[in-house]
Amino acid sequence: MTDARTETPDAAASDPVARGWMTGFPPPADKAITYADGSFRAFPQSRWSWSHVRQIVPTVNVWRGAGPASPLPRAETDLGPVAVTTMDGRAISFAAALAETYADGVVVLHRGKLVYERYFGALKPHQPHIGMSVTKSFTGTLAGILVAEGLIDPAAPVTHYVPELAAGGFGDATVGEVMDMTTGLAYSEIYTDPSSDIFALRRANGMAPPLPGTPQLSLLDYLTTIGKQGEHGRVFAYKTVNTDVLAWILRRVSGQSLSDLLSTRIWQPMGAEEDAYYHVDRLGIESGGGGLNTTTRDLARFGEVMRNRGAFNGRQIFPAGVADAIARGGDPGKFAPAGYATLPGWSYRNQWWVSHNAHGAYMARGVFGQALYIDPKAEMVIARYASHPVAGNVANDPVSLPAYMAVARHLMG
Repeated sequence: MTDARTETPDAAASDPVARGWMTGFPPPADKAITYADGSFRAFPQSRWSWSHVRQIVPTVNVWRGAGPASPLPRAETDLGPVAVTTMDGRAISFAAALAETYADGVVVLHRGKLVYERYFGALKPHQPHIGMSVTKSFTGTLAGILVAEGLIDPAAPVTHYVPELAAGGFGDATVGEVMDMTTGLAYSEIYTDPSSDIFALRRANGMAPPLPGTPQLSLLDYLTTIGKQGEHGRVFAYKTVNTDVLAWILRRVSGQSLSDLLSTRIWQPMGAEEDAYYHVDRLGIESGGGGLNTTTRDLARFGEVMRNRGAFNGRQIFPAGVADAIARGGDPGKFAPAGYATLPGWSYRNQWWVSHNAHGAYMARGVFGQALYIDPKAEMVIARYASHPVAGNVANDPVSLPAYMAVARHLMG
């Protein structure tokens, strides 16, 4: 079946299991998905790829530790029939909203209990899925922890921690401006334009092959090439290179790789059920802006840590103020010029998207539909992985955001 509004195969017609991607030993040419030819990024092959990144590019593990997984008590209810009204006024169900947005996995927690869990396509409960820019919110949270411990000063210049950036666009930026993405940089992030800088970043961070005859920069090398455009601190502008610079600062301050820092500060104390992993560049450096892969349940666990203001699994994992500062959000006036039509009144704070709605909801968001939605008023967390054919979330927000609110209201009774 084809979605008449997009002329793109719908979730059922693009199902990677039904299509037989990467089946056989070896897979025949018409079923093979590879890194070298870029087919792993193409739709509908991406419906397999985003659940199998470790089979495509080099990765590094985030250890869950030797302890038991933290419990997720079950109180299951079928949320599939919950009524949703989309932004364009269509009446659909929550189950239909998941299908329309090409969900691969969803976990809903209410008051710490797992009330709804579904998997589609190639994803399984124990299997990590790439979080894309959901990764940024992990990086931002780790930064918030080190700020709370006095190891990072948000008012300090970036060059205090990474002097290698002095000659480029980050040379006179502060750490706080990087954390909130209010830097003025000569860098574009247009997912439909192959000449956009995001494609050069992908080549540097290991998620795209180098151009023929061109030396492949490492991620850290690439960050030193970013120039300046405009003033820092004026307006929000979503640019992944900010997060990768922030990750560089984290490594310098902590003396740990990003994967080890996440393992020791969040993954182990949280009681993750499975190891996570990052994809890495040619030097083994993790992509702090988009490379983290986790299971859907463990993503939900992290959401529950945030909802409980840093407390989970019988301990205070990080100071409550770290989560509180994020939930309060940033300046909507700086966010508005970015022109996100589906996010009126929102703001951005420390690598998180903050709604300022009646429920105080805030999100980690990634291209192709990755989401971690935290609703403090409804005491609800939704973790959703997806493989939407369109990168920008403007393609699924009109369905997803009303669906999340509809489930929240349903759970509140």
